[in-house]
Amino acid sequence: MWLDASAWDGVLASLKDAPPGQGGGDTPGRDAAALPGQGDGNAVARDGDDTTPRDAVAVTLPGQGDGNAAATLDDQVAAVLAAVDAEAGPVVVVGHSAACSLAWMAADARPEKVATVVLIGGFPWADGQQYFPFIPPADGAVRFPGWEAFEGPDSADIDADTRAAFAAAAIPVPEGVTGGTVRLGDDRRFDVPIVVVCPEFSPEQARGWIDGGDAPEVARAKHVELVDIDSGHWPMLTRPAELARILAQV
Repeated sequence: MWLDASAWDGVLASLKDAPPGQGGGDTPGRDAAALPGQGDGNAVARDGDDTTPRDAVAVTLPGQGDGNAAATLDDQVAAVLAAVDAEAGPVVVVGHSAACSLAWMAADARPEKVATVVLIGGFPWADGQQYFPFIPPADGAVRFPGWEAFEGPDSADIDADTRAAFAAAAIPVPEGVTGGTVRLGDDRRFDVPIVVVCPEFSPEQARGWIDGGDAPEVARAKHVELVDIDSGHWPMLTRPAELARILAQV
């Protein structure tokens, strides 16, 4: 939430430079769509194959950069699915923070098309839960609450200039998005592999939360990989090249 597609410019540029042979594994023609979340409310679509560097494009989510104050969570899901459906081959879907739920809803809606879901700095809600319950809306939107709410590991690697630019560019997110209900209904989503990228928390912490019942959707997935990245909550801003390398290896 709160920022537009430009928050991912560094990652997209680095993905274009990813070495040949990374990012496809043994699945020929795999494409990808990625979804930022808290701090950057847009979707990223990238495509490629096993022998060429991946091309990448950012897709703004309704209500987060397009001026649509009446946007809903359903609108955002539709935008994500349109990005997935636009690719010819299997798709890797990447969600950041709150948009981990959005990425997982895409896997639920397209389990036959989504090859992998990458969750950065978060976990998806279960069916029936509110998409973003943490900050109440005011005047129809959820606004960036200021850096005080993110002091500590979340923002320890963000310098003063980046903080100021982030706050100045922050876009209020319509309550139709944040107050939307997560809908999941196809158990085939649990067959889709998950990669959890761990920024402000460690893989060991993530495993404890999963095993302890705090991430029930991930706990039910059949294939889960935990990957560490030395950053705060927004690695696309502070470690874009490293994050791109992780995504290119999925």
